[in-house]
Amino acid sequence: MQARRDWIAGPAGPVHGTFDVPGDKSVSHRAVMLAGIAEGVSHVRGFLEGEDTRATARIMQQLGVRMETPAPGQRIVHGVGLHGLRGSDAPLDCGNAGTGMRLLAGLLAGQAFDSTLVGDASLSRRPMRRVSDPLQQMGAVVEMREGGLPPLTLRGGHSLHGIEYAPPMASAQVKSAVLLAGLYAQGETVVREVRPTRDYTERMLAAFGWPVQMEPGYVRLRGGATLQGGEVVVPGDFSSAAFPLLAAVITPGSHLRLRAVGLNPRRTGLLEVLRRMGADITVHEAREEAGETLADLEIRHAPLRGIDVPVEHVSDMIDEFPALFVAAACAEGVTRVRGAAELRVKESDRIDAMARGLRTLGVTVEETPDGADIVGQGEGRFGGGEIDSHGDHRIAMSFAVAASRSAEAVHILDCAAVDTSFPDFATQAGQWGLDLRVRETR
Repeated sequence: MQARRDWIAGPAGPVHGTFDVPGDKSVSHRAVMLAGIAEGVSHVRGFLEGEDTRATARIMQQLGVRMETPAPGQRIVHGVGLHGLRGSDAPLDCGNAGTGMRLLAGLLAGQAFDSTLVGDASLSRRPMRRVSDPLQQMGAVVEMREGGLPPLTLRGGHSLHGIEYAPPMASAQVKSAVLLAGLYAQGETVVREVRPTRDYTERMLAAFGWPVQMEPGYVRLRGGATLQGGEVVVPGDFSSAAFPLLAAVITPGSHLRLRAVGLNPRRTGLLEVLRRMGADITVHEAREEAGETLADLEIRHAPLRGIDVPVEHVSDMIDEFPALFVAAACAEGVTRVRGAAELRVKESDRIDAMARGLRTLGVTVEETPDGADIVGQGEGRFGGGEIDSHGDHRIAMSFAVAASRSAEAVHILDCAAVDTSFPDFATQAGQWGLDLRVRETR
């Protein structure tokens, strides 16, 4: 039986120091996928050694891509070219990685062989029709369980054709699945968006040499080109940086610096929203690596005020909303979130899970179908209690940080999934200055 991992987090003082954060999960997924179908050898540095990204790397190896690991955080990928992947008789296990499953569906839709993508219990409850619908419009044959749920079986040997597609929801995963299928399609593939989403896939395709046209609100490419292997530097994951950043923002006396954090403009909605709330965050030494912007972040504590979160920032911070909910609980006044219905279908229903957890700590939260109103407590302290993370890594980490502002211990249940995105979080949190103890039971 697998051990259950809970955390006991307690009140803590200011956080200080200079730290690195794990490599960007979204970039790591895409790096090993694109390097695997490129011509030649690619050197990937800063690869996230998390369960999600390792699952994607294993799947690429299962499909015939040779990959070496000379050191943690590094991969040498021997590309097989656009049409060099080989089918696997065994299912392709994505674990908990929704990004991995949805992007791989696009990559595998145009192959000559059948593939079956499976996941853990959490991933098996997540909606996949959002990617199967456009792939089927392109000519792919996709089979799923009732309700559009995994496993996904993609039947090989079907020719794809380019389409013009406008996703009904703002989703970088859907856009990416369509673009990856477009590599194998006849003609032009165009994705038009009502609200721009994260553009990692198109940036990395361009860095690997595929002609991509990018404008605000749309991206287009044609099938039939090739990818060329090369050097890929993965920046620090902004979603992981959100937790030490949050700790410094909400804890009086804090002064923290985070090195080489990815600042993709479609990823930093939390940064903009926290600044609107009064956070003191300075960007230093911005530079570009493999099409991605990275920089150092300097954070000092400052009082926060509640705001109405601008809806245009919602899609640029969809993974960081658990951290925002905690920041809102530490602000003066009410913070209102709308337009975030996507949070209902992440690893958990994050709106419900965060609202329940904050109420346990004594915070007033009113849910709406697509958001919540959070009544902040200012510089006051939370209560303690037991929080169910619902196996959601970002909820577990958010409440570990929230506990630093509590008056008594907070017991956070079911935290093992944190390894999917932030391996060794508990140890690093202790280095920042948090009081976090791990308890494993069988």
